[in-house]
This record gives sequence, C-alpha cells and structure tokens, in this order.
Amino acid sequence: MQGCCFVFGPFALNAETGTLFRQHIPVPVGYRALLLLEALVKRQGEVLTKSQLIDAAWPGTAIEEGNLAVQIASLRKLLGATPDGQDWIATVPRVGYRFTGEIKRLDGATYNREAGEPGPSIAVLPFANLSDDVHQQYFGDGLAEDIITRFARLRWLFVSARNSSFTYGAKAVDVKQVGRELGVRYVLDGSVRRSGQRLRITARASDVQNGRQIWAERYDLEMADFFALQDQIAESVIGAIEPRLYAAEHERFQGRAPGSLDAWGFTMKAMPYVWTWGSGQEIELAERLLTRATDIDPEYPRANCLRAWALAARVILGLADPDALPTALDMAHRAIRGDPEDPWTHFAAGFVHMASRHFDRAVAALTEAIVLNPSFAFAHVIFGCTYGYGGMPEDGLHHLAIADRLSPRDFTQAANLSTTGLCHFVAKRFAQASEYENRAVELRPHFGTAWRTLAASAGMAGDSVLARQALSQARRLHPSLSVEWIEKHHPIVHERDRALYIKGLCIAGLR
Repeated sequence: MQGCCFVFGPFALNAETGTLFRQHIPVPVGYRALLLLEALVKRQGEVLTKSQLIDAAWPGTAIEEGNLAVQIASLRKLLGATPDGQDWIATVPRVGYRFTGEIKRLDGATYNREAGEPGPSIAVLPFANLSDDVHQQYFGDGLAEDIITRFARLRWLFVSARNSSFTYGAKAVDVKQVGRELGVRYVLDGSVRRSGQRLRITARASDVQNGRQIWAERYDLEMADFFALQDQIAESVIGAIEPRLYAAEHERFQGRAPGSLDAWGFTMKAMPYVWTWGSGQEIELAERLLTRATDIDPEYPRANCLRAWALAARVILGLADPDALPTALDMAHRAIRGDPEDPWTHFAAGFVHMASRHFDRAVAALTEAIVLNPSFAFAHVIFGCTYGYGGMPEDGLHHLAIADRLSPRDFTQAANLSTTGLCHFVAKRFAQASEYENRAVELRPHFGTAWRTLAASAGMAGDSVLARQALSQARRLHPSLSVEWIEKHHPIVHERDRALYIKGLCIAGLR
C-alpha cells in the first residue's frame, strides 16, 4: 500500500489504490461512493457544492442530484457516527456537503507498519477441472463465483475481487504466494472432477502464513443435480468455513501482547469464551476482552453485539441480575446502528429478546440475521431455541436441522444438542430430551442450561437418579436456582410449558 492515507476515526482511505480500511481491514465500497469520499476528505471542513461532487464522481456525465443523495446516504450508512455521535458528512442545506471529522495524513508505508499484516481476508480461486474434458471448467468457475458472492455478505471478512482471484486460473498454486500477492490471510481453492454423470467437488481453506489447511470438505452429486444444488453447496461451504475462520483468527491473536492488538484482535480473542455455556469465569473473561475492544473503538459493532450476547447469556445462566437485560438490548441496538448490514448485530438483538421472553421481537431480529446471511448456522440454532421456548418445538427442530446441515462440526454442536433436547421436552418427548441433554453436557460440562433441562427432562421421564444428579450440577453452576427463579426469569414463554419444566425440576428435588 503506497501513497497518502487519509485517516479518520477507525477508517483510512488510500486514494491511490482506491481502498477504504476500517481498523486496517479493507471495507467493500462502491466506486462512485469512493470517489465522493475522496473528494470530501481531501478538502476536509470545506463545503463542496453538489455540482463539484457530481463532477468528482461522474466526470463528463449528466446525472440527477438524486443519484448524489443516494451515494451520500450509502457512505453515511457505511461510516456510521463520529466519536461524538455526529455524521462524518454534514449536509449544508441548498448548497452541498462537508466532511466534518478530524483527518490525519499518513504515508502508505507508515500505515502499513501500523497495520502489520492484512486484516481478515480471503481469496477464492477458480476450482480446478480434473475431468478429461477441458470444457468442463465452467463448473469450477461458476461455483467459485457463487462462493465469492456469498462471502461478500460476511461483513467482517474482506473478499478479494473475482478478477484478481481468477488471474491464477484453475491450477495448482502456492497459497503463500497468493496471500502475498493479493494481501489476504486465507485462500479457498478446490477441484471439480466429472466421471460419467457424477461430479466430485472438493474444497479446502488454507492459512497463507503457514500453509496450514484449516478446513476441507468433499461433495458427491449427480450431474443433473449440479445447478440445482450449486446454491446449496455454496451455502454449505460458507456455513462450515466461517466458524473455522473464527477459530483461526482466535489462534492468530491468542499469544500476542495486549498492546499489539486492535479492536478486531481483542474481539477474536474473546469469541471462544462467549460460547462457554455456563462458566462464569470464561464469560467474564470474554466481557473484559470485548471491553478492551470497545475502549479502542467505542462504536465497533461486533464487539458491542457480543457484549450484549454475553450479558444476556449470564442472565439466562443465573449469573447476572435480569434487570441487566435492557442494558444488553441497548448494546445490541447500538451495534445495529453501527452496522445494520451485519447479521451478528441482529442475531445478538434476537438473543436478548429471547432471554426477555419477547418472542415476536426475537423472531423478527433473527429473521433479519438470516436474511442477511442465510448460511449463519448459529442464528438457526438460536432460532430453534426461540421456537422451543416459544412453544413451537417442531419449528425449532426445523431450524436446528438447517444449522446441522450448514455446520455440523463447530462450536455450535453442544448448543444444537441442548436446544434439540429443549424442543423434545416442550413436545413432551421427555426420554429423547434427556438423551440429547446428556450428550450436550458430555461436550460442555459447564453448560448450565443443559444441566437444568436435563434435570427437568429426566424427572419427567421417571429417571429420578439422573434427575437428582443433573440438578446437583445445575445448582453448582447456578447456586440461586429455585422454582421462583424459573417462574420469573426462565425464557420459556408459555405458562403451560413452564409448569411442566418446574414439575420435572421438583421431581429432581428443586424447591
């Protein structure tokens, strides 16, 4: 990265390369919007007329002022608010616009030294054609293009443009070389082999720093099914690979000194501790790391929404006062305002609404998360949980099946098992509920909600020994657990379902 960088808040604009960065991470931005931003930051504090801005972004072209307004609105949405809560771009009525924020100019080399390495980023290469017929390459190209399009929905991940990735062709490559040349951390490549009427598709993701493979999968299908299943394959790739990328990002930052981390680094260090399902110490560690992230960037949407999640999780686990839920919701809404296109922000709001017994609001927020990223496996898990708590267990099981298909072997597995148990409990299939909760606590011994539901399920299934053992573990993790707490604060929405849950826990010995 060479040339001059205009640095403002968490952003930096390199006008020479036409790239906008947030916390050293490239941000996708439209060409016209980029030209407008460049014109505004270069004359920071000055009022630029509408005519001047139209000339800057649409030179030699006659366009309507409405196009300018659309691009300015898009930029405002992308940039969010300044540290004092104002728009970076101010409207000067009947005249034009002015860039209001403070700007620092750095040369590209200095900014590169501050960045240290590329932000979370990936290049998707065309899938190699291993068939005898060279004309079959369009299968691999089409699949790679579909995956690139879907990766672009992940707001936290920069995706190398198709034209750049496809210069490598469908051939064997050195992923370290690709990483250096395209400035990305990860490379996804694969192959397509046709044999008669069958296709075998393989895919793998590698860390370019060490060449280590972090994910791989194989798909076998009938030729006639390819186009029908292409969307499903691309969706499955995204659903399965995203958690592995988070895990790789966590490892990347785990051993680094706090002084060397940016907001993204602290957030990645926190993520595994957010999903501990019952260990108060680990959730508190996550909150401390996320607070470090928001100290660096108070408006950082991912850190704010995960703080909302962690606080609501502690309430559900009985580790925090339920009066904290409005605070959690405020955090989630702050994250949504910061990036309304990030599915994680809506996901966190849905989780907080679920914890508050606001069923309809939870469904609306989780629906928005899945619309923004249909491959968001964990959102489907929490959707399943919301439907289970809301007395609609079959709808819950439907979403859990989608989550399992999208990402069968990631950090959501214990949550998926426990939520499946919850849905069976609400459907009065108590023995099945007990079986699933048992499997969940085997994976996560500190999973407090799973122990609690296991005690209720075993009690209703007539296994009083297991019910008492499970209740003992639930009380160890939630010492203040009582019938009164379940009645007032458990997320189960309907009184009839809550009464069954309490009955099972009373059989286990709860008072």
